[in-house]
Amino acid sequence: MSKLSSLKSATSLSNLARLLRFKPSAVSYILYKQPTAAKYKIFEIPKRNGGTRTITAPVGALKLLQANLSTLLQDCLDEVNAAKNRKDRIAHGFKRNRSIISNARQHRNRRYVFNVDLEDFFPSINFGRVRGYFIRDKSFSLTEDVSTVIAQIACHENALPQGSPCSPVISNLIAHVLDIHLVRLASSVGCTYSRYADDLTFSTNKKAFPKEISIPSAEPHSWVPGAGLQRVVAHSGFQINPSKTRMRYRASRQEVTGLVVNRRINVRQEYRHIVRAMTHRLLSTGAFEVYATVQNAGQTTMEKRPGTLNQLHGMLGFIDNIDLKHREDAGERRGSADLSSSELMYRRFLIYETFYAAKVPTIVCEGETDNVYLTHAIRSLSVDFPELAEIMDGGKIRLRVRLYKYRRSSTARITGLRDGGTGCLSTFISTYKQETGRFTAPGGGKPVIILYDNDFGANNIRSVVKETSGKIVSRTEPFVHVTRNLYAVPTPLLDGAKESKIEDFFEEALRATLVDGKLFNDKNDFDSAKHYGKKAFAYRVVRPGADSINFEGFRSLLMNLVSVIRAHAEAVP
Repeated sequence: MSKLSSLKSATSLSNLARLLRFKPSAVSYILYKQPTAAKYKIFEIPKRNGGTRTITAPVGALKLLQANLSTLLQDCLDEVNAAKNRKDRIAHGFKRNRSIISNARQHRNRRYVFNVDLEDFFPSINFGRVRGYFIRDKSFSLTEDVSTVIAQIACHENALPQGSPCSPVISNLIAHVLDIHLVRLASSVGCTYSRYADDLTFSTNKKAFPKEISIPSAEPHSWVPGAGLQRVVAHSGFQINPSKTRMRYRASRQEVTGLVVNRRINVRQEYRHIVRAMTHRLLSTGAFEVYATVQNAGQTTMEKRPGTLNQLHGMLGFIDNIDLKHREDAGERRGSADLSSSELMYRRFLIYETFYAAKVPTIVCEGETDNVYLTHAIRSLSVDFPELAEIMDGGKIRLRVRLYKYRRSSTARITGLRDGGTGCLSTFISTYKQETGRFTAPGGGKPVIILYDNDFGANNIRSVVKETSGKIVSRTEPFVHVTRNLYAVPTPLLDGAKESKIEDFFEEALRATLVDGKLFNDKNDFDSAKHYGKKAFAYRVVRPGADSINFEGFRSLLMNLVSVIRAHAEAVP
């Protein structure tokens, strides 16, 4: 049964609770017995244009309950849209596969762009509106009892709280009627309409902007909502914020949800300059400052506060995401050697945050399968290697090192690590020396360890290590200090062998394990009809059988990793 069908067939709190993966008694306690003061945490955050916004954030079990409700309603909405073959391109806030970019894209390169905000968007959606929607909406048509419980889960003090995981999806459901009416109004006068949460945008290339949407006021370059727009918004149960209406002309900078839309979707230059200055300050001194709003004697002022790496990472990631979308739209393809100035700045930050200022020893293997092997080897031998893992109360084991995870992320793309392999590691070593050579910020980060297979395929890594460190690489040393806090560790040679790879440290019997009637082959090229590769070995043999696997063969490798950690601690107390 589909999620929507299951929800429509629910007739009680118990039915709904099970759909939300909660015990009915737990939902009853949260809604009817738990003190209100224990349900929410209330605080303020600064707005982009000044002032503050009150956030009413649920805590504990209520937060999980609301998050599960949000997921359920999103799934139901996807079913409704699929059944009606509806693309639903009107609303872009808090929606899957929608963003400020998809919202802004519709208004690019227009003669006029008009923005208007709805006043008290979440607070204007009260308990009665939420309950009534799920009862009356034809796509849901829920029972009164279930609709009441949904409203009780979602609302606080007779309104959707700003900070709840389910407020966005419910507000979009209720505001859909507004969207339909505004699309019709906009289409009838030659405008494009979209909404991002409480931000409404209309754009057109007509010579005169339609008076039904907006008209000039007595003040120069000031516009007010037209009668048609005001009528539709009021009829849909919302109000326009008169202080937040903005008309932007083609000759001026046009913005939609904070993005410039004159010719291409872009970030404001002022924002780029600020972020660049913050990054330069961080790489020069190890710290930077941001402006934050402060309430003092009833007045809101801006003061400088120490910035965090997470804040700056978010800003740089935002710029990179916008630029990446633009290149995708333009069909551009770039390699790591063709980074733009913004990407180079982002790369320096990522190298600083992830590696140069590493808070725990960080191990970069050749790929994701090596991470699986090493994780379970450390856990299995944790008693003898306290530098690598800590045994917690109850026997739980916590790694004291970080294994760099290969995944499709900005870090992997920008740093050039991508999916791993000796080629990517070689490039990273050179890049690391080049970029950290620009840093004047204090070091002090924990060691970053490049772990690679000690075979003839790693000749390029050995060559780069020699060139970068100026040291002879004999292949028998436990590690080589490359530069700054970067070290290279080859897999130890076993019993006089001339080569080794990480799979050699497993017992031969384990490597002989059959999977779907096939034998393991650790080469890059193999006959898939007869053999399976490293990924299947890691995820179908090692991970599920880790508790019974003998990892003693990894002891020499782990000892070399510990040697790096100890040597670095002596060099950088």
